[in-house]
Amino acid sequence: MVSPGAELASPAQIQRRRLRVRGTSISLLAQVHDQAEADLGFAVDYELLEFPTCQRVAAMEPEGYDVYEQCFHNLDIVWFWGALQPIDINRIEEWNKISDLAKQGGISKYAWRGHGDAPVRKLYVQPGGFLGPKPSRYISMLPTVLNMDSFGYDTRIFGRAERGRSSWSWLLDKRAKGRIALVDEPAIGFFDAALAAEASGELEFADIGNMTIEEINALMALLEDRRRQGYFCGAWRDGDQAAQLVRDRNVAAQSMWSPVYGKLGPELQNFAEAEPAEGYRAWHGGASLSRYLAGAELDMAYEYLNWWLSGFAGAVMARQGYYISNPDRSRAYLTPAEWAYWYDGAPAATDLPGPAGEMVVRAGSRRPGGTYEERASRIAIWNTVMDEYNYAARAWDRFIARVHDSASGDGGTV
Repeated sequence: MVSPGAELASPAQIQRRRLRVRGTSISLLAQVHDQAEADLGFAVDYELLEFPTCQRVAAMEPEGYDVYEQCFHNLDIVWFWGALQPIDINRIEEWNKISDLAKQGGISKYAWRGHGDAPVRKLYVQPGGFLGPKPSRYISMLPTVLNMDSFGYDTRIFGRAERGRSSWSWLLDKRAKGRIALVDEPAIGFFDAALAAEASGELEFADIGNMTIEEINALMALLEDRRRQGYFCGAWRDGDQAAQLVRDRNVAAQSMWSPVYGKLGPELQNFAEAEPAEGYRAWHGGASLSRYLAGAELDMAYEYLNWWLSGFAGAVMARQGYYISNPDRSRAYLTPAEWAYWYDGAPAATDLPGPAGEMVVRAGSRRPGGTYEERASRIAIWNTVMDEYNYAARAWDRFIARVHDSASGDGGTV
């Protein structure tokens, strides 16, 4: 019974608190979502988009989300458009535990930083609102998930290479002619192709992480020549597409992301993850705050950011082959066998599950590349948005369209 004079709460007032998260398949996993809701006590709405779309919509519609989960190399445009607000590290409980790989650019002071968009180069908010490497109280994106990527190859064609015996040049190797695929994302696949061109000795770049227009033109001319010769069988945008190309036995060498290997089934016995002599192409993801957040909603967003570094999410990321920026907190959520395989590079003591509980690692197998520290010390380049990104992206999109045309039998002449 309502007492006289009391006001009834409106439907809007009694709705459950909600946090809107816009991001990609890297981090927006069902297991993360469900546990976040259970632990935080408010609803978390995920909007899952592919990389280019996610970046564009985040920049143009900041009112449509509260938290933006993406990668540091996709940050410049969204920050430039004023869609995000700085994150106060004094409100991040685990800030002091975050790896130097994110905060200083290398796993140790002796490690090579890599070309391109190392996260530290866009991490800290500088006076005037610019982003740079000089530490400050405010950051643009909270570093969370990361990995060092390479490519996959058919061992029946290339043999099973030991560490440092494979090469990015295999993505242009005539032994794989007609069975080569690339990832269709200009800040990722473009650099896989550039690493291949440089490793093969056909091109050399003054700074592979920030090419000139002339260097971009030279790379695209080389790729177009290989396309006309029939080297490429396709391009993919998500892990399911990449896995299907392998399961259909269409590819002998292709760009790969770690979760894809767990989807290959029996084909995994013939398709291996490369440990390239030239080093890895790395990326670092994170979470940013919409400029519109304030008050209670902003407090919710900080709760979510802190939850991401509390251990559970990092363990889910590990089970798909990714690392977290403060790994020690996730160790308690992983079995000793999982930690030994994913972080210490030891042989799997048992079959190991993926994020959804499916078996993704066979007992006795060893993670290529060794320990987390070893892999993080061998970064050749980070996923990157160059100064001439728009020019490169348009050229890349035209090339990929012709690859798809060629694969479908349309010839692809322009």
